[in-house]
Amino acid sequence: MLSPTQIEKVVRLALEEDVPAGDLTCWAFVPQDAVAEAALVARQPGVLSGAEVFRTAMTALSPEVNVTLHRHDGARFSSGDRLASVRGPARAVLTAERVALNLVQRMTAVATLTARYVDAVAGTGARITDTRKTTPGLRALERHAVRCGGGHNHRFSLSDAVMAKDNHIGLVEDLSAAVAGARARLPHTTHIEVEVDRIDQIEPALAGGADTVMLDNFSAADLRRGVEIIGGRAVVEASGGVHLDTVGEIAATGVDVISVGALTHGVPAVDLGLDLTTQL
Repeated sequence: MLSPTQIEKVVRLALEEDVPAGDLTCWAFVPQDAVAEAALVARQPGVLSGAEVFRTAMTALSPEVNVTLHRHDGARFSSGDRLASVRGPARAVLTAERVALNLVQRMTAVATLTARYVDAVAGTGARITDTRKTTPGLRALERHAVRCGGGHNHRFSLSDAVMAKDNHIGLVEDLSAAVAGARARLPHTTHIEVEVDRIDQIEPALAGGADTVMLDNFSAADLRRGVEIIGGRAVVEASGGVHLDTVGEIAATGVDVISVGALTHGVPAVDLGLDLTTQL
């Protein structure tokens, strides 16, 4: 769950960056007693994420700003739908507008793209997960957005699990011994994942005690072979070369998890706008 503390921290830092010493435009142009009513409107279809983030950002500068949410996280919407309504002091509403939109647009984009991947593997049993390829400072929000789109989260940080990738493996002489040594040093509750890029690395990873074996940039044929070799002895994850036009074929090979960096590192924002409906 995305906690209020996590939301408030991101919003505070974003507002400090955008409004270090007041909003000069609002100060110069907007009467101090002006009241604004506005609507968060979708310009294109998508899956909403960040409703509470939007509310927190819009209300951060004045307790007199009220936000009514018409959709909640995980809801699908169409172009033209009103997702939220805002009413309050015009200066506070307009000053917070860009931060609120930036955050909800990005989160909604992540959720929308994730939902497309989840739909593409429906019925296969494969789980779509994110990666650590997130925007610095926004990982908690982007990970929440992945869940809103029906996906799952990989390890949150380097402190959560062992994941031996190619650069780690390149520094050891015996993969099986290295994995077994890690298992001996770690608490019994720690999950160990090993990334392999060749078929012949699978058995050493399993022999060492890997809980998950990641098959990195394998062809569909090699993925099927890898699944057969592992034979249920570990979770099978596929990574690399995953796109919307390939994910269905990858899922059909029988892998358990498909990790997709594109969910967070290259997604374009979904177009949402804050339209002023009345001003008093």
